[in-house]
Amino acid sequence: MCNNCNYTIHGAHHHFGWDRSIPPVEKVAPGSTIRFECMDSGSGHFNPNSTAADVATLDFSKVNPVTGPVYIDGAEPGDAVKITIHEFEPSGFGWTGIIPGFGLLADQFTSPALTVWKYDPVSMEPAMFGKNGRVPLKPFAGTIGLALAEEGRHSVVPPRRVGGNLDIRDLSSGSVLYLPVEVAGGLFSIGDTHAAQGDGEVCGTAIESQMNLTVTLDLVKGAKLSMPRFTTPGPVTRHLDAKGYEVTTGIGADLMDGAKAAVSNMVDLLGKLYNLSADDAYMLCSVCGDLRISEIVDMPNWVVSFYFPRIVFE
Repeated sequence: MCNNCNYTIHGAHHHFGWDRSIPPVEKVAPGSTIRFECMDSGSGHFNPNSTAADVATLDFSKVNPVTGPVYIDGAEPGDAVKITIHEFEPSGFGWTGIIPGFGLLADQFTSPALTVWKYDPVSMEPAMFGKNGRVPLKPFAGTIGLALAEEGRHSVVPPRRVGGNLDIRDLSSGSVLYLPVEVAGGLFSIGDTHAAQGDGEVCGTAIESQMNLTVTLDLVKGAKLSMPRFTTPGPVTRHLDAKGYEVTTGIGADLMDGAKAAVSNMVDLLGKLYNLSADDAYMLCSVCGDLRISEIVDMPNWVVSFYFPRIVFE
């Protein structure tokens, strides 16, 4: 619970998609600190007893609900909203799913699968995966953005120039995000909270987990940003680095093909090293493995690498 908040925006005040015509829930002065009650990306569809059969009934019109919007007094097109991210209040429950037709390797993984997670919301100790895996946790909000200048409703699924479904795991406690303002008041909303995610979120879902969080909304006049930018308060992978990594690569003339090859090769490797099913390996890659562009200058071929932290099993 935030003791120094100016406002609390309750989870009932959520919406799906970005639309500049949605009335603001609250109007706040720059510098206000606000506690947001956020839903998970499935709008509470999954519970501790859910199975893979429940993936088929997920309502895609209700994915990634965001809490808000909040109007920031004085925000005008050309300004930037400065979002300082403070503490998270985790729930202790999460889920990761393979959703047919969605994810980097959708052509290889055509059947639904589901992992249900339980973790300690106070200690935030690594969450158990099967009998031997332990995934280090790092809470963050996957969807965080402002309203677009264009009228009408815009899907919340793709990231946009004003933010949205960024899925950047380093937007965690202490980070500061700057978003370009396109409409009066900015109209800030946030949600899609995660307990852990790898860079790339390759299967399409992280450890999706309901959380509340606190941010401070400030204003930078005349910033003229064209895209989001952010700063971090320190190292970003220390929770994963301790035991080193297993790394696979994808090499070729197309970065997307390279990314798919790197992840597919890691799925195969994890199966051999730890006797994991392909579904489990794919979901595990999504919640704690990192896609990186290792080389993009030595034409005609580029190198994409996939880093899997050995700390999960050691």
